[in-house]
Order: sequence, then structure tokens, then C-alpha cells
Amino acid sequence: MISKLSSIHPKAQIGRHTEIGPFVTIEEDVIIGDHCTIRSNAVIMNGTRMGDHCEIYPGAIIGADPQDLKYKGEYTLLEIGHHTTIREYCTVNKGTKHSGTTTVGSHVLLMAYVHVAHDCVIGNHAILSNCVNLAGHVEIADHAILGGLVAVHQFVKIGQYSFIGGGSLVRKDVPPYIKASKDPLSYIGVNSIGLERQGFNRERIQEIQDIYKILFVKHSNNTVAMEEILHSIEESNDKSKIIDFIKASERGIIRGTKRVS
Repeated sequence: MISKLSSIHPKAQIGRHTEIGPFVTIEEDVIIGDHCTIRSNAVIMNGTRMGDHCEIYPGAIIGADPQDLKYKGEYTLLEIGHHTTIREYCTVNKGTKHSGTTTVGSHVLLMAYVHVAHDCVIGNHAILSNCVNLAGHVEIADHAILGGLVAVHQFVKIGQYSFIGGGSLVRKDVPPYIKASKDPLSYIGVNSIGLERQGFNRERIQEIQDIYKILFVKHSNNTVAMEEILHSIEESNDKSKIIDFIKASERGIIRGTKRVS
């Protein structure tokens, strides 16, 4: 059902069985998939590509121009996957010429008042709690969870299955599988409960804990810690992902806990 009180450009592409409430605005260059729900007063702007079974709540502004002074109106996109929910008053901006696209994955939940800036990449099954703010070019991997009022510096990368405590300021990269909190943001343990919920067995979680004990607790020097991890921990997919993430980090990773005897 499409409300007669909505404003939809005749060239916008609306999928089958998609419901659009009153006072919604959908601009010309928009593609919305099947079985979506666009609630009242939402605005879907040019360059937005949305998959199936998505739900947009009142007041959200999707696909607005980047808040970047270097943006000069070039053609860019916002791509949203399937089964993603964007709650009240979220703002999700398009990309800039740097990457061309802002990407939000499938099965993502953006709670109320979240801001996703230009050129961000959000993986599948990520959760951003109320009032999370992402600067430009932030990358958030699959299954990551950010607590309320988290603010993330531009170009920061947050690894898969990680958990960021509410109210945190994220200035450095956050490796996969861990919990981070405090100020400045620090490692506070492996996200064991989250990993268990995702089907990780006890042995796999223990290996991840062994890796991060070396990196964040035993050593204060990351280079020394990495050498020990490479030679003392058996090869696995999780080990490779952690090492690759740290090696690829351009901003550096968050700090560890105080060294213990």
C-alpha cells in the first residue's frame, strides 16, 4: 500500500508489496526492493539503492549528500542490503568520489538517531545502538555491536564480532572478537558471550583468548607480541584474521590492559 499523502517521483523504482506511509518523500534516482516498509515522514534521496525486506522508520533521512566540503555534487550512491532496519531519525549519507559509495549490509540494525557519514562500510548483522555517530570512511565488520552514544573517528576500522561499550570514543582500530571500553578506549576482554551466541565452541574461543592475552596483556610491544603469536599459536582461520587485521591497520589498534605478572 502506498499512501496518497506521500511524494514519490514517477521514475523511482518501488518493489512489489512495499508499503509507503504518509508524508514520505522518495526522489527520482531511488531503487527500493520488495516487501519493504517506509514509515511516515521518512525521506529517501537520490542515489539510494535498497534491498528487500528493509524497514525505514519515521523521520529517517536516507541517501542525503555527504557532509564533506570536498563534495561537489558528483554522482555517488548509498547501497543498503536486505532485511535491514533503520530506526527513527537516522541519517545515512551517500559516498564521495573517494569511494563512490556508502554501504550498509544485510540484517543490520541502526537504532534511533544513528548517523552514518559518507563512504562508510557496515557489514552484515552489525548493530549500532542509539545515537552512534560514524565519521567518514569508517569500516565496521560483520556482527560488530556498538553501544549507545559511541563516536567513531574517520577511517577507523572495527573488526568482526567485536563489542564497543556505550559512550566510547573510538580513535584507533578495534581488532576482531574483542570487547573494548574505558577512556582512552582499551581492550577489556574477548567477546566470549557474543561468540558463544554465534556458535563458536569453547576451544575456538580459548584460542582467541590466548592470542589476545599475548597481544594485550603479556606484552606492551605489539611487534614482540605478534612474533610470539606467529610462533606459539597453532594456525587457524581466526588467527589469520586477527594477524591480517593488525598488519593492515593504518591508524594503529587500541591499547591493551596493564601488564600483569
